Amino acid sequence: MTPTQRFVQARDFLQQHRSDYETAYRGYQRPQLDSFNWALDYFDHQARDNHTPALWVVEEDGSEQKISFADMAARSNQVAEYLRLCGVRRGDRVLLMLPNRVELWEIMLAGIKLGAVLVPTTMLVSGADLADRLERGRVSHVVAQASEAHKFDGLEGNYTRIAVGGALEGWRDFEDSRSVLSVFTPEGETRATDPLLLYFTSGTTAKPKLVLHSHQSYPVGHLSTMYWIGLQPGDVHWNISSPGWAKHAWSCFFAPWNAGATVFVYNYERFSAKASLDTIVRCGVTSLCAPPTVWRMMIKEDLAAWKPPLRELVGAGEPLNPEVIEQVERAWGIRIRDGFGQSETTCQIGNSPGQPIKPGSMGRPLPGYQVALLDIDDQPAQEGEISVKLDAAPIGLMLCYEGDEAKTADVMRAGYYHTGDTATVDADGYYFYVGRNDDVFKSSDYRISPFELESVLIEHESVLEAAIVPSPDPVRLSVPKAFVTLRQGVVPSRELAAALFAFTRERLAPYKRIRRIEFRELPKTISGKIRRVELRKEEAGRGAAQQQTGMEYREEDCGN
Repeated sequence: MTPTQRFVQARDFLQQHRSDYETAYRGYQRPQLDSFNWALDYFDHQARDNHTPALWVVEEDGSEQKISFADMAARSNQVAEYLRLCGVRRGDRVLLMLPNRVELWEIMLAGIKLGAVLVPTTMLVSGADLADRLERGRVSHVVAQASEAHKFDGLEGNYTRIAVGGALEGWRDFEDSRSVLSVFTPEGETRATDPLLLYFTSGTTAKPKLVLHSHQSYPVGHLSTMYWIGLQPGDVHWNISSPGWAKHAWSCFFAPWNAGATVFVYNYERFSAKASLDTIVRCGVTSLCAPPTVWRMMIKEDLAAWKPPLRELVGAGEPLNPEVIEQVERAWGIRIRDGFGQSETTCQIGNSPGQPIKPGSMGRPLPGYQVALLDIDDQPAQEGEISVKLDAAPIGLMLCYEGDEAKTADVMRAGYYHTGDTATVDADGYYFYVGRNDDVFKSSDYRISPFELESVLIEHESVLEAAIVPSPDPVRLSVPKAFVTLRQGVVPSRELAAALFAFTRERLAPYKRIRRIEFRELPKTISGKIRRVELRKEEAGRGAAQQQTGMEYREEDCGN
């Protein structure tokens, strides 16, 4: 059996049992691959004479581009040959900094065919971020949006520069790729364990780590993500995600194309829930994945006024709050299904189609992953760190943290990959997210999950976002403090703080009560994740005396 046949056999098995979790989980066998190049061996194989859309990009002004699987395969061959002429060779590091435009998908496929190591990078990076990526990523080539090329001015390094979307002095013009013959012959065999993708994590707690993936860990590993979403051939899947982060590769590249589905993109200057809902209906989007921030904006609209053709709804990035899930289900009769994974892995745990869903649970382990919760001594526990068994060799796990052998060894210790996230598990094997290990804290000797308290806070109509951290207290050691960003037009006040204290007190156990509230914008990573570590350090630095800031209110000062 060829590598392509092994991969397709594993894919077909999961799709045949998409609504039968027990059979899919027990019966799934990862394809055994020695050599494998997903773009050459699988994508080109399924693209042959396939004129259904592989990619559909819609712009805010109504213009659009549709590219078939067959055309995408041919064009990526042309781009691969062009990149080769530019000096890109197997193993070379290629920093890719583009928005959601067709060229991004062409270059991704071409890079895989060449055997290059792609370094996806968000366009939000600063000059210092880029310098770090160029140096630690050992980048030899840069492909960037022409409008962002100025960010590379003055940055040291001997690297090829290719601009997309305009001709620039000192840069090669990607448009020249259209004059190259679309005939590509690979230079030798691609090993399944050869490096393919290098991601810089978003750095919520420390300097970004370098996550290295192989030609099987993401391309093949994302069969678990395909299964979680429930994608089928002919689906039109929209994942609202910015390029440069692992989630984009999850659901804007590998998972839908593994399923033979269309990758859908709607580009906009500023997110509008109404415009997005109109687009979903008009374009026949059948599957939607969106981060919690987008879902919270969606439910501010009268969702029942739209009749979308959606079949599957999923959320990822951070856990979804129950109130959001319930409102969407009331409007459309479809439940948003949560899932859990990391840049270091594909989707590990999720609520897949057809299985019973427990409120608040992120689901059960997905095919290919054996999961356990471990305590501080790496022993099994009912509440502990989400950990993946290594003796089962999960195909979707990274190769390593490049350049950091100590960190790699630490997370791979005791026969498990340690995620750094805490959860609980019930008797039926359903997992419930608690928080990042570093975020969970004690108050009066009780363990506090920031996520649980934040979930309650953002149910209030005035709250847009919230972050809970420990605030030093002379009696309780620490108490839960909420940093709150209010919705547009809402003015912070003592009265509002009192209302929030009362609102959360009715919904939380006494030991979990929020004791302090500060209104402010929340610090975030460039990927949009809240930097609780920054808030924790700031709060700890103020000491137990804790002189109040102008926008901080305490429970005892608000008549509570």
